[in-house]
Order: sequence, then C-alpha cells, then structure tokens
Amino acid sequence: MKSNRAIKKFGGNNPCYIIAEIGSNFDGNLEKAKKMISLAKESGADCAKFQSFITDNLLSETGFEKKQAFQSKWNKPVWEIYRKAEFPRKWHNILSNYAKKIGIDFNSTPYDFDAVDLLSKLGVNAFKIGSGDITYLEFLKYIAKKKIPIFLPTGASTIREINDAIKAIKSIGNNKIILLQSVTQYPSPIEESNVNAIVTLKKKFKLDVGYSDHSPGIAVPIASVALGAKVIEKHFTDNRKNKGPDHPHSLEPKEFATMVSMIRDVEKALGDGKKKVEKSEKETRIIQRRSIFTINEVKKGEIFTTENIQCLRPASGLSAAEYSKILGKKSKNGLKKFYSLKKRDFI
Repeated sequence: MKSNRAIKKFGGNNPCYIIAEIGSNFDGNLEKAKKMISLAKESGADCAKFQSFITDNLLSETGFEKKQAFQSKWNKPVWEIYRKAEFPRKWHNILSNYAKKIGIDFNSTPYDFDAVDLLSKLGVNAFKIGSGDITYLEFLKYIAKKKIPIFLPTGASTIREINDAIKAIKSIGNNKIILLQSVTQYPSPIEESNVNAIVTLKKKFKLDVGYSDHSPGIAVPIASVALGAKVIEKHFTDNRKNKGPDHPHSLEPKEFATMVSMIRDVEKALGDGKKKVEKSEKETRIIQRRSIFTINEVKKGEIFTTENIQCLRPASGLSAAEYSKILGKKSKNGLKKFYSLKKRDFI
C-alpha cells in the first residue's frame, strides 16, 4: 500500500519529530485505535505510537501484589490493568498500513524480542525504548542489531546507567541514538521536569536529545524544543475523562494541536543563531536610531557645539556614535535648523 508521504526524518537539522503516544488509549478496540491514529494525524503529530507488550512476558505474578507509585491509584489489580491494555500483535500490521494510508508514521514501544522482530518487519523508522528497560542491556543490544535509530528515554536513570546503555548499543555498531529526558511518573510533577537536563545530556554524550513528557500541559515540550529537543513524545487521548491507565495524563486533540503549533513557532523563532540585522528590522533600525541634527541654523564656518547640534531620530545622516567627534569642528556650509549632518558638512 502506497503511503501518502515518506517516513519523516529526525535529528540533526530536521524539524522536531512529534510523537503522539496513544499507549493503551485505544481502549481495546481496533476501530478506536484507527480513530486515535487519525486524530493524531489531524493534530499535527508526525507519529502515532502504541506499546507492544504481553503481560506474561513483562510482569511477575507476585511482584505487583502490592501496588506502588502511580499504580496505587488503580482500582483493579495491576495484572488485570496490564492485560486490558495489551496491544494485540495481529493488529500491528493492520494499523501500520492504516497509518501509511493516511500519511502518519506508525510505531510502538517493544517490550519483548518478538515485538522487536515484528516492528522491524513492519519497517518502523526507529525503536522507542521504555525507560524501565534502560538497564536491560541484552534487550538493547538485540534492538541495536536492527541498525535503525533508537529513542532512548532516561527516566529514573543515573548518568552511569545512561552511559552503560549507550555503550551497549554502540557495541553492536549502532550509533543512531537520540536521548530523551523523562520523568517516570504519571503524571510527573512539573517542578521535577528538569528540562535543562537535555542540555546536559547533549553536551556529555554528544547525541541529539529530546523529551518524553508525562507532565500536565504543554510547557515542558515547548521549553524542551527551545533548548534543542529534536524529538517530543506526549501521551494522547480523545478524552481525558475516559477510564484507563493512560487517559488521565494525556493531551486531548485540541491541546495536542496547540502544542504542535507552538513547537513549530518556536522552531521558526530559534533561527540560525547568527546575530544580524533581520529583514524586518531594516526600516525600524532607521526610525528608532538617532543621527546628528542641527537644532538651530548654523552659519558657514561656525563651530559645532552642544548648542547647535543634537542626536535625534531618525538615523538619516551621521550616526549618533559620531557626536563627540563632530563637536569642535567647523561647518563647511550654512545649514538649516533640523538638518541631518553628513560627512561633507564639516571641515
């Protein structure tokens, strides 16, 4: 099936790649999953993403008998919530084709080796790892063997753990890594977002960076792009009031579209970093700067003093920067009041 557009590029000088993390917000329904992909496309996302896990391959039966952290708010057993949130493997190809048809990238976070193989066959343009798997080095190496870019979130990780993960990936010969600052909490406190960490990560590891955000609102993604983020991931829902583990900390379509629009504006505003007189400033530069004017009639041979010249707008003659150099010089010609001095007017 032919795509309506080519898979988007990311990193380097490319525009920020924006991922709508649908997660489990398709509510176990294939048609709802298609709807979410379509809404993500309409909202300006570059990618609609899910999560590919099988509960039996992810959770231990006894490990979550006692709920902790954000799971303590769930009204059902952790095991049951995860089972309901599973993204059926048989849907992957269907939804990948649907995404291609409408012109948006399809992706899903793999949580087991079979999922990696499946997503690779579907031709995803990158592997987005779950933050919790940053220390699962054998898994990272297996993914690295696919030789496609890796989005590596760093939620709840130390610099040493990040370094070990990068080394594991690079040891396979895959250097296509984008590090994502993240806070592994749902929702995450905005005061703990630590957006400046993306600057630290970029400087230390010499890699492109981004942000996988779980905080309320859109401030964190916007700030991240201003600091150089090349990838933004944000949870996405059609209705935050829906029941399910991912809905409450997700953006609705209008909010997501606003975020995308603001990101694109920030990208335009960032510019090339070269300080120069911009096109829109060329006329304003003249009307707001000062030049040297006579404030009284000046006779031929008269000395320029503070009594007969002053720095006034607009900058239509000699720059105000020359004022002290003109004082004490003689007028070459007779000059009218409010005449803008030129170099030819003094001796």
